[in-house]
Amino acid sequence: MADLRPLRPLSLDDRSQLIEVYRDAVLLQAPELYGPAQVRAWADQAGHTDLGGQLEAGMGLASCSADGATIEAFALLHPLDRLSLLYTRGRSNRQGRASALLEELERRSWQRGIGRLRTEASHLSRPLLERKGWRVEEREDLLIAGVPFSRFLMAKDLTGFPLPPA
Repeated sequence: MADLRPLRPLSLDDRSQLIEVYRDAVLLQAPELYGPAQVRAWADQAGHTDLGGQLEAGMGLASCSADGATIEAFALLHPLDRLSLLYTRGRSNRQGRASALLEELERRSWQRGIGRLRTEASHLSRPLLERKGWRVEEREDLLIAGVPFSRFLMAKDLTGFPLPPA
């Protein structure tokens, strides 16, 4: 397990690192579940995501390296009731970073009075979300850069949310 330093808020200055983490996560982890054309199409979306707008209007957190200089994982709510992004660098996968980010965003959402979170989950993120109490509501088929994908519309009810220790 990694040294999970305290999570920190994302800022506009993090955009370039977030794109790096996004691409790294897709290129190193997606080939387990997706074909080469899907991996390329998905990874190419990193530079087309409106991170600036999402960071300004949403709420995001980063899990950083031990020295605090490098973002190893991040999660972003945009709008505040939707998990829009959750990515971990390949080298930092399965270290508890995504779980820590998700739990903290759920806690903060609950504290703000948000009763339900939703997301569009990939085949990669679905197992983690299900372990954390999220439920699949529907499977969705879509095209990304002309390449077919499927994903899962998922949600988690935060009503009566049990808050883990801070």
